[in-house]
Amino acid sequence: MKSPLAPGIRLITSFSRDSWYRGFILFLTFLFYTAYHLSRKPISIVKGELHRNCSLVIRPADLNITNNDTWCDWTPFDQDNYQTLFGVLDNSFLIAYAIGMFFSGIFGERLPLRYYLSFGMLMSGFFTCLFGLGFYWNIHSLGYYAFVQVMNGLMQTTGWPAVVACVGNWFGKGKRGFIMGVWNSHTSVGNILGSLIAGVFVSSEWGMSFIVPGLIIASTGILCFFFLVERPEDVNCSPPQHHIVQENGETEPLLQNGNGNGNINGAVSTEIPEIVEEHSEAISFVGALSIPGVVEFSLCLMFAKLVSYTFLYWLPLYISNVAHFPAKEAGDMSTLFDAGGILGGIMAGLVSDFTGGRASTCCVMLILAAPMLFVYNYIGQRSLGITIGMLLLCGGLVNGPYALITTAVSADLGTHESLRGNSRALSTVTAIIDGTGSIGAALGPLFAGLISPTGWNNVFYMLITADILACLFLTRLVFKEIKGWCGQLSRSRGLR
Repeated sequence: MKSPLAPGIRLITSFSRDSWYRGFILFLTFLFYTAYHLSRKPISIVKGELHRNCSLVIRPADLNITNNDTWCDWTPFDQDNYQTLFGVLDNSFLIAYAIGMFFSGIFGERLPLRYYLSFGMLMSGFFTCLFGLGFYWNIHSLGYYAFVQVMNGLMQTTGWPAVVACVGNWFGKGKRGFIMGVWNSHTSVGNILGSLIAGVFVSSEWGMSFIVPGLIIASTGILCFFFLVERPEDVNCSPPQHHIVQENGETEPLLQNGNGNGNINGAVSTEIPEIVEEHSEAISFVGALSIPGVVEFSLCLMFAKLVSYTFLYWLPLYISNVAHFPAKEAGDMSTLFDAGGILGGIMAGLVSDFTGGRASTCCVMLILAAPMLFVYNYIGQRSLGITIGMLLLCGGLVNGPYALITTAVSADLGTHESLRGNSRALSTVTAIIDGTGSIGAALGPLFAGLISPTGWNNVFYMLITADILACLFLTRLVFKEIKGWCGQLSRSRGLR
């Protein structure tokens, strides 16, 4: 009697060759961008070590000091304007990142993604390690650290447009919000791992807080060179359907209702799964801006990312100052915000897939985030339980829209029907949206550094205002989606 196949083998053979390749690419790009974010996080953890409350630190008996208040700080961050100096480091990275992002998408469309990503990760690792080596080389020049941050910011721009373009090449629109919501958790996973790794070394040798993440991202760059497959056609897999042509010859709108019963305007039609003819010519910057929805989502992301990156760079210091946690414990506690961001991104993707309302999903979460930030500032440090709950909730509401716009929305817009199948536009569209968002990412930490000396309450008022403005930029798209739902509802009633 012939024995049946082992359960594990049956599981393996139940998936097609295309499915295995798609899963592999999804895992690989997840790993790559986790490494990108992992290497960005150490600076926020190390801030608490570069400038400490020296009165609480045990002073070595043989140490000759001239200032009892700053003897344990790392020059030049031992000055009263240390928060401004931290702001200089943050913005050296973020401004370079914002400027470089607009050009990165153009390069990403014209260069092989495998080479582009590998180079970017290797160089990001190099400059991340250089920052940490400042500890061992006893460098106390602000200019040195600012220069390293600028170069690292430029190198980090290679990541996002390239990985989104690669994933967009492999996955079509079906359940894109959910798939990319899960996939986009790499941002929060990278932040969490970066915090934990940096926290291991921050109190003893903070240079290793940068060197270890730098070596990790350089290693993933080597992995990328050997294993990344840019397009399904390269390994004889079937390409995805980004959009479909209907019987009347028209393509479906940008954001289709996830239940498949009709499009956003409520039109019920029979769909023929025909892929629109693909073109290889790269899209221009102005052409990408003319795609409906690109400008609105870009401006929304600018303010949403302002809030997210202010938390990314300043939350550990805020917890340390307000709750009086040591640098390591404050860094560990801040990972809860990122854990909430994972749940928020997945939830935003699920809801937007089901409703077909990307803009409406973002708007609702932004509206809810504003009062939650106010509540967190006033009661968030009263007890450990409240702190944990509020960090998870705020992380989900703040990072949910950010995750949805940078993934599913960018991919939707980059494969918009007006492009007539020009898949090479995806990298440029992604770069425009994330580049505009990165302007907010640069402004948030800068404003936080300038405002925080006047009190943390004012920082939170700034964040609440930014959330409201982000929501306002989506107003036109939200009304369009609501109008489409109403039209679809009235038509379904008419069919009865």
